[in-house]
Amino acid sequence: MSIRPLFAALAVLALAGCAADPAPNEQMRLTEQALEQAKAVGAMPEDVAELKLAEDKLLRARAEMSDQSFKDARMQAEQAELDARLAEARVLTLKSREQLNVLNTRITRLRKQLGDAQ
Repeated sequence: MSIRPLFAALAVLALAGCAADPAPNEQMRLTEQALEQAKAVGAMPEDVAELKLAEDKLLRARAEMSDQSFKDARMQAEQAELDARLAEARVLTLKSREQLNVLNTRITRLRKQLGDAQ
């Protein structure tokens, strides 16, 4: 009869061990990669608010990792990744609009030249 309480205690300890959040190392790597990508396309923290937010959240995630608050670290890192991806998208959208404006200007110029030639 004394074996059953021992197994019950071991089961509870095993479940408690599974409930602990592991260190979000992969998420941290993905977040850092997203920040690098945003910067690679030209996002700057002083120009794109989302990039500044992403950097701040990554700093908080690193602090949470140091405190071994892995759940909070994961949440901060996930939010930082999304902010960095949004910053990248905003920069790429702006660049696309600028290219579209240049192309529209060229088309207008060509139409005028063709109209003048007739």
